[in-house]
Amino acid sequence: MTAAILAAVLAAAGCGPDAPPDRPAASGADAEAAAAPSWEFLHVADFRGRLTDVAALAADDVWAVGAEDDGGAVVLLHHDGARWTREPLPEGLGEVRYPPRLEGAGAEELWLVPVAGAEGDASWARWDGARWSALPAPPRDADAASAVLPTAGPDIEVAGPDDAWVLTGPRTAAHWDGGRWTPTRLPHPAADLAVAGPDDVWAVGHRTTGPGTGSVAGLPYAQPAATHWDGTAWKPVRTPRYRFDEPLPAEPGASLDRVLALDGGEVLARGRHTFNHGELENEPRSEDIRLRWDGSRWVRQEPPPGRCDRAPVAWVDGGLLVDGHRYLTGDGRCVRIGIPRLPESAGARGTSKQSLRVEGTHRVPGSGEWLAAGHVRVDRSGDPFAAPVVVRLRSGGS
Repeated sequence: MTAAILAAVLAAAGCGPDAPPDRPAASGADAEAAAAPSWEFLHVADFRGRLTDVAALAADDVWAVGAEDDGGAVVLLHHDGARWTREPLPEGLGEVRYPPRLEGAGAEELWLVPVAGAEGDASWARWDGARWSALPAPPRDADAASAVLPTAGPDIEVAGPDDAWVLTGPRTAAHWDGGRWTPTRLPHPAADLAVAGPDDVWAVGHRTTGPGTGSVAGLPYAQPAATHWDGTAWKPVRTPRYRFDEPLPAEPGASLDRVLALDGGEVLARGRHTFNHGELENEPRSEDIRLRWDGSRWVRQEPPPGRCDRAPVAWVDGGLLVDGHRYLTGDGRCVRIGIPRLPESAGARGTSKQSLRVEGTHRVPGSGEWLAAGHVRVDRSGDPFAAPVVVRLRSGGS
């Protein structure tokens, strides 16, 4: 449905081999703190609300979407390298009640995708660096109970202008080849998908048939499911089975809800093995599912250290961004990401409590720069508010 930072240098953020050579060397905890990445504000919007996604074709062609507070208008922002402006939503999107998603389609094209709640047969839209034009939406799934549009989750993957996948229903994935959408049938219900390469796509979810799904009080014991597209068909791939010890809790089951493609052919999948709590004394503990595709099979992973055990958001130059606040380095260290404070010009007093929430991430093509959309929650007596922001990642020591 992925996908949360950077131990490597971000040249576009002003870091690089030309850093001052006379900086004193740090050691121990000081060295780790100095090497930790941090967010910096690229833009603080002039309204109260949140930004939910960001994408860019270049440093002077950045787009962000969001919404004003209290059910206010959906907002589309554009940065041309000099200033941010509020832009009208492209025609053809229909009535948009929720912020659409922004998807990068290669180095020359962005997509604006309505989410669940859009009305009618709305088209999608694509930006070619100069203008927005209509893009056909995938066909509706006759088996889906609602309109066939992606939800807020990461269940659409755009690898390029002629290669995109989207879940249009629990058992249907549609492929875009540059001219039309082609629906394909999945062997098992899926919750998320990821494109690892050409003709190399994964969909993950659960299954209620096959090994390990024997009936428990009349219901199947759901097991994690992973399905692979090889260019011709979706094929199930075996995953580890999960089962609680006897006595079994009520309605047990295991499923996957997140998949993230990494460099080098590795793929991560995350999910949960749980049950209906409150119906058994001495209940077992639910457990997180962490799987890694090593090129030949799915293997279980040990939980990472610290609070990096949460679901990863994005794969960033050799490590994992976790929930926007932590970065799991390639050598297994969990590093906290530095968070800036709003300037007082944004209406935040110096003593206010502030917290940043990151909702959408995007790498600027052709650079090592990562951007994220989100908002800063400002808690203060009598007048709490949320400030929409676009933040840029800086590596430690820059």
